Amino acid sequence: MNNKKIFMYFAIIMLIMLVLGIGWITIKNHNNNPEIKEYTPEEEITTDQLRRTNIVLYFANKTTGEVETEIRQIDSKLLLENPEKQIIKFLIEGPTNESLTKLIPEGTKLINTQVSKGVLYIDFSEDFINVQNLGKEEEEKIIKSIVCTVTQINEINGIKILINGEENKEFLDGGVNFKELFTLQV
Repeated sequence: MNNKKIFMYFAIIMLIMLVLGIGWITIKNHNNNPEIKEYTPEEEITTDQLRRTNIVLYFANKTTGEVETEIRQIDSKLLLENPEKQIIKFLIEGPTNESLTKLIPEGTKLINTQVSKGVLYIDFSEDFINVQNLGKEEEEKIIKSIVCTVTQINEINGIKILINGEENKEFLDGGVNFKELFTLQV
């Protein structure tokens, strides 16, 4: 019986020491971590800065030829009315990054855009298809650039390309025909 009491006292002392040890470690770690202080900017944020937003555009890398992203910060007011049209205009203008090059053929004009049931109808001038010797791979990169860029807009799931208002056109090489609906291939 005496052994049981000694063992019980020993167990209670060990339990108290364990609780005190955990408490001491917790307090010590809390003191080692400085408090997180609120960040105060060095200058006031202007209303112009508040109106800025980032968009992602897709262009070709000059070195590898692969389709890559360019993140551009623009005034969000540009996207209030017909954002699809504005984004495609950015693709036509080309990248600001010197290591990238635009894919949409030179001289291409955007005639109109219209969204219907999740499909963006893009009407380009004939300059879009009048480039010879592109090859199917380059034509597919042009389509990928457009699809990847505009499907970031929530309501757009695919695109249909028109040339001067007409459907079912194709590039001069005949590699890519516009009969189909182009969607983001995941």
